[in-house]
Amino acid sequence: MPDVLTATDHAPAPSAVVVPDWRERAAAHATRAEELTAVRRAARDRGEAHAIEDFLFTYYPTRVAHLRRWHPGVGCVLPDATDRASWRWYRLVDLPDGGTGATLDVPAFLDARGDTVRYVRSLVGATAGRPGTFGCFGLHEWAMVYRDADAGRDHRHPLHLRLGADGTDAVVESHRIGCSHFDAYRFFTPEARAANQLAPTRERQVAMEQPGCLHANMDLYKWCQKLGPAVPGELLLDAFELARDIRYTDMAASPYDVSPYGVEAVQIETPGGKAEYVRRQRGFAERAQRLRGRLLAVCDALLA
Repeated sequence: MPDVLTATDHAPAPSAVVVPDWRERAAAHATRAEELTAVRRAARDRGEAHAIEDFLFTYYPTRVAHLRRWHPGVGCVLPDATDRASWRWYRLVDLPDGGTGATLDVPAFLDARGDTVRYVRSLVGATAGRPGTFGCFGLHEWAMVYRDADAGRDHRHPLHLRLGADGTDAVVESHRIGCSHFDAYRFFTPEARAANQLAPTRERQVAMEQPGCLHANMDLYKWCQKLGPAVPGELLLDAFELARDIRYTDMAASPYDVSPYGVEAVQIETPGGKAEYVRRQRGFAERAQRLRGRLLAVCDALLA
């Protein structure tokens, strides 16, 4: 954590945007974060796991407290915010009309996270520039439990299979599996991995990621997390909300019975279920592309 700067060692920031109402925006952000995490917090308070929402805090490791914390983003100054000088990657600057403000210390941030910023810029930019593919029907979740019963393996979630083990395997065997997202593919069972029409790898992620993929769109939340205080709080929560919405569809279209959570299945083994999945998938892709544009603007501002 950087040292707190004194009034004599902070330079002015003439090109920065001063945010006079930042305390109101921070309070509104905290309220929104509470609303978006209410279901998960309630389950946690009851001592219960939530097979749908826990994923957003375990696979994407974060805490509700981190989501509550608002940042203005790169290029903004918070007047009369000397307490933030003790926050990591913040520094104090002189304001044009007198007084001091707190802002992101871009050189220090890039020293620590520059490689991450460049990687996120490369991956998100490449993904944004490709056409989306909308024919996977969420079969990645089915491929993660394919032939589990035969091999005596445990499921990834403590939920019953909606069609049973044999019915689940039959759906996988009657469809083309074409997953392009490495972080989904790596959880496939060995039998399903061999059947996948593509061979995604970590090294080829930038070359293979495409904007129709539900998990690639959920990962925008991860990339916002990686860029920490450089990302405006509004963008972080927009990405989290998209990831949460996608997660519900991801599980609704999965082989699991999610009815205990009041979620209706998207029966992708039927023509109607396939059509509904693609309809949602396209909507998520449109939302994600808008978020990609905002995230790319953050990266470009950091690297300018």
